[in-house]
Amino acid sequence: MRSKMKKFRLSLVIVLIIVIAGGGIYLLEHPMESKTDVPYNGHGGTFKNTLAEIDTPDPSVVYRNGYYYMTFTHGGTDIMVMKSRTLDFRQAERKVVWYPPADTPYSAEIWAPEIQYLQGKWYIYFAADNGDNENHRMFALEGDSDDPLGTYTFKGQIKDDSNKWAIDGLVIEVKEKLYFVWSGWEGDVNAAQNTYIAPMSDPLTISGPRVLLSEPLLNWEKAGGPPYINEGQSILHKDDRVFIVYSGAGSWTPYYSLGMLALKPDANPLDPEGWVKSEQPLLSMDEEAEVYGPGHNSFVTSPDGSEQWIVYHATSGAADGWNNRKARAQAISWNEEGLPVFGNPLALSVPIEVPSGTGVFRAESAVRAGDSITFPSLPSTVETTVPVLIHYSNASGNTLSANIIVNDGPKLTMTLPPTDAGKVVYTYVSVPFTAGMNEVTFDLSGQKAEIIAIEIPRFEAEAAAMEGNSELEENPFASGGAIATLHDSESSLQFTNVHVPHSGVYTVTLAVMNSTQVDAKLAISVNGGKQAVYPIEQQERNQISEVSMELKLLAGANEISIFDRQGSFSIDYMDVWQDRK
Repeated sequence: MRSKMKKFRLSLVIVLIIVIAGGGIYLLEHPMESKTDVPYNGHGGTFKNTLAEIDTPDPSVVYRNGYYYMTFTHGGTDIMVMKSRTLDFRQAERKVVWYPPADTPYSAEIWAPEIQYLQGKWYIYFAADNGDNENHRMFALEGDSDDPLGTYTFKGQIKDDSNKWAIDGLVIEVKEKLYFVWSGWEGDVNAAQNTYIAPMSDPLTISGPRVLLSEPLLNWEKAGGPPYINEGQSILHKDDRVFIVYSGAGSWTPYYSLGMLALKPDANPLDPEGWVKSEQPLLSMDEEAEVYGPGHNSFVTSPDGSEQWIVYHATSGAADGWNNRKARAQAISWNEEGLPVFGNPLALSVPIEVPSGTGVFRAESAVRAGDSITFPSLPSTVETTVPVLIHYSNASGNTLSANIIVNDGPKLTMTLPPTDAGKVVYTYVSVPFTAGMNEVTFDLSGQKAEIIAIEIPRFEAEAAAMEGNSELEENPFASGGAIATLHDSESSLQFTNVHVPHSGVYTVTLAVMNSTQVDAKLAISVNGGKQAVYPIEQQERNQISEVSMELKLLAGANEISIFDRQGSFSIDYMDVWQDRK
């Protein structure tokens, strides 16, 4: 484990370090103000699809109060909800929130649950039947609390007067009015799935007849049929525009794709003539990227609300069918006509810049108790020591103190020098994390300082761009469960979108695994500049050498490149922190 790993540091700059016996906590006492015109919105970084290691077909994702929540078709037997600080759900909290009772019309084939927060409550809409697909209907759960991982009460069927076959339902809100949108049959024969809409009087009650909005009549929608498919409806809002994005073609085929209905400005959602249907799919398979059957999506914002993202499932093989469907994500752009552009689905090897504001865990979503504030749900795959960047303000005019407690461990007293009113100051600490979920508590003990947010500026190597003979390898001893291995001089690794609060000299620490080479060396450069070469200490298998160096980083996005200059070795992660003299 990390607590037993030998640490090797080169050119390590730590001007003031206080070590608390038994706590493993290091305090970097010199805070810094942000002296740059470039707005700081978190340390950035990248991630790669998929969003989870398990199959996550039909993903439904919501962001609320500092967390992402995902539900999906979980084997068709129950409803699971996952909770994550970021769009990466590999280390998410996971809980089955509802099991169906036996021998009911909704005991089997539980498909495509949709989680939504409506009128101050959590709802999960899902399709289910009694084991016979012809009996699929829509049902709803209502949350018993404000916790999406809490308990739910079954609220019965969501139905219109026709009571026909129905799946993939969810609520759309337009000008403070609710509507239910779903995929259904016209009659009782599985010939085609259409898109229907109906008004609602509340989140559990359809209050009028269903209206047909779309039939699968386009050639691309018919691929793999019959039956022909319009399903997996999702809702996208942009300014005053409303869009229904749906999946067409057989979900069992690589041709599964996304189409769109756009509501005309000020049109009645119940008027079919008010919707404009796109002739061509907005997202479809990309054989070169090895992405097949992209579909059944949802939409979610970035943590700061400035971006909209699409989350969809896809497979990696043309013949995968309903197997290997995993959630993926990418950012949405908009064209001059105000329509969404999804682009091509991205290959699993492509690093994607994280959603804007990712990794900034704000006090608004923390837990307060008296003078203390706790940041929970901080995941780690293994025991490790992580840097924590603290955003704070202290307008008292005096130097104040605060205690830091990690996982009920020993207290560390840190000082908070005064700041100008309204000015955010940054300081770093280094704290021990255990495998699993961790929490960091700040006890201000009546001090008039404010903890605004925290970050963990660690960049996992498996999320970086790998060039030449570099490859990703799963490793249970690694910080994020995987490593990037550089095999020879043709290999390199690029950490892109690396942000710091201000321009200056930072300590960058690389966690390196080297069990085979006595004289291995790496080189590092920043933003295409001159390379500096560092030796790598040989260790036992799966143990870490920490190679640290001073690098000048700029406010805004930086690129830190790692090159193999001799031997073969692996990179686990990169930490970035600073101690101001």
